Parts: sequence; structure tokens; C-alpha cells
Amino acid sequence: MIWFGGKRPALERLEQICAVNMHGHLGIEFVDCGDDWLTIRMPVDERTLQPAGRLHGGASVVLAETVASMAANYCVNNDEQVVVGMEINANHVRPARDGWVIATARPEMLGRSSQVWTIRIEDEAGRLVCISRFTGAVIPAERK
Repeated sequence: MIWFGGKRPALERLEQICAVNMHGHLGIEFVDCGDDWLTIRMPVDERTLQPAGRLHGGASVVLAETVASMAANYCVNNDEQVVVGMEINANHVRPARDGWVIATARPEMLGRSSQVWTIRIEDEAGRLVCISRFTGAVIPAERK
């Protein structure tokens, strides 16, 4: 298991953290968590569509960064460290016009100073919509 302290992230807690941020405005929901993955979903609706009626590429990137960033931060001791985004890329391979898109993040590398995650975004039929890679920097947590 990759999660700090050997405990999977509590989905209810993730929902609370994100409810008032961009994630909440886009309707992103936390779905499930395994030993080495986290899954969230986002509606394809007026909030996430481009004018041509397809899922906006930027919305896909928000979804990808959300799932990878949240997962990454549960792999470190947040009393001492946080993970912040350094780079993200996305290849949009299939349009989505309605329903939900589901994003699953899995780590490729969990290092002391950086992490790399792969995110697959699929439609409800399991077809690949977007593939993304997120690189995060592991930095000292700010003391309050």
C-alpha cells in the first residue's frame, strides 16, 4: 500500500476538503480508493463542455490534476511535507458529450523530492477519453 501510515484516504474527508474549491464548482466527486490508486469522476455538463458541445480539454486537465494531487498528498506525512504540481500533460483521444468521465490516478514513481503519476480518464463505457501524466514536487510543509 502506498498511502502514508498504511491508511487509505477517507473519501468523505476528500469531499469536504474540495467542496468549496474548483473541484466542487465542477461537480467532481471522489469515487473509490485502492491500495495504489484513487478514482474520481466529473459530470460532462454545461460546466465542463466547450462551445462545440464536447468535454473541454481544460476540464479534463483539472480532473487529472485533482486526482493525482490529492493522491500524491496522501503518500507523504502532511505534518512535514506537501506535494505541489510541477508539470501536467494531457492527450485528448476521444470526445465525451454527456454523462460522467472517470479518472484513476496510479503512481509511476514516488520519490523523496518528486512523484510521477499516470491518470486515465474514461467515459462510462470504459473508453479512454484522455491520458495524462502529473509530476509533483515534494516540498516542506509551511509551519503555521
